[in-house]
Amino acid sequence: MVRRALVCLLLPAAALAQPAPERRVALLDLVRQDCGACHGLTLKGGLGPSLEPASLAQKDAEALAFVVLHGRRGTPMPPWRGHLTEDEARWIVESLKKGLPE
Repeated sequence: MVRRALVCLLLPAAALAQPAPERRVALLDLVRQDCGACHGLTLKGGLGPSLEPASLAQKDAEALAFVVLHGRRGTPMPPWRGHLTEDEARWIVESLKKGLPE
């Protein structure tokens, strides 16, 4: 019992909070459609910067999730906090860093 609790404490929070399969489909659609409107439909950049794995590789995942949730003042990047939970924002960031599934 103690060993299992210790393992849970050592796992990153993002690994513990996966959206349900139906929600993952909706989140991927949101990324492709809503994020793609500014970041390019292929996410290679447009009005906003590229969201491809190579472009995000050196960026901190928590900082990116913060931007997703709170937007960026003075830019067209809107806050998504009203539409996404913190765990969902982290999942989106991790998915983008790995490369979205086809």
